[in-house]
Amino acid sequence: MTTTSSTPAAVSGAISHPARCAVLGNPVSHSRSPAIHQQFALQTKIALLYERIAPAVDQFEPTVTAFFNAGGRGLNVTVPFKLEAWQLARANLSVRAQLAQAVNTLWLEGGALHGCNTDGIGLVTDLQRLALPLKDARILMIGAGGAARGVLGPLLEAGCAQLHIVNRTPARAHALVNQWPDLHAVQTKRLSAGSLSEAASKQGWDLVLNASASSLSEAAPEVPSGLYAAGGCAYDLMYAARPTTFMVQAQADQAQHTHDGLGMLVEQAAESFYLWHGVRPETTPVLRLIRAELDASREALH
Repeated sequence: MTTTSSTPAAVSGAISHPARCAVLGNPVSHSRSPAIHQQFALQTKIALLYERIAPAVDQFEPTVTAFFNAGGRGLNVTVPFKLEAWQLARANLSVRAQLAQAVNTLWLEGGALHGCNTDGIGLVTDLQRLALPLKDARILMIGAGGAARGVLGPLLEAGCAQLHIVNRTPARAHALVNQWPDLHAVQTKRLSAGSLSEAASKQGWDLVLNASASSLSEAAPEVPSGLYAAGGCAYDLMYAARPTTFMVQAQADQAQHTHDGLGMLVEQAAESFYLWHGVRPETTPVLRLIRAELDASREALH
């Protein structure tokens, strides 16, 4: 396996014809990625065509192949394809993707498919923007799929004191924790795993992350109440026009603050944009704009 660097694959600057990029997932009709990347393109004066692609769940690989054969520049990958993307790009992975064993960013370089995972850097950057301290924090993470894999390493690197992973299928959470020592040189005593019913802690959690797909189906995770320490906060890696079901659940459970994952989406998109185009865009004005669009769509429903 070749290690892919986190340096851009493409040359920056204006181009004579649009670079074709897309977000690939199922479902994907809700995605704000096209709007985010178009704003980045306007900032950087890069001609860009960015679309949504929703392949059948058994058509991921042929869809990716067809996209790049047709001259595509880059793909963002979301639920439920991040593990498949890792398998597909396994010969050329960034260090982030090697650790995560999940990929959310694909591109061609030298005729070969390359993969990176920008989820973790996106989450940590947004948590820092929100002034949520990670060093010495006690963190509960709900979910053990591709999203959880993508953020696990950066959370540990940020210095959290404990990271407890719970999942509807406990074996998946335990498997993620048990394999991590082989992937990353950290003090693994900070990692633990269990079932959803084992989410509570006597001390409470400083930060509870929902890395499951529960909010896509508008269902709250089946976790016990009393999760939050004094001043504890909730963060859903998903986002919506109104507070997600997880955020509503957290408010009822006395979380001091609740946040959705729109900021994470914008930050991870900026990292993908940099990998594809060689330019790092400004995220603050784009986050403000996309949030305003979401707020407007919510008001339109009333």
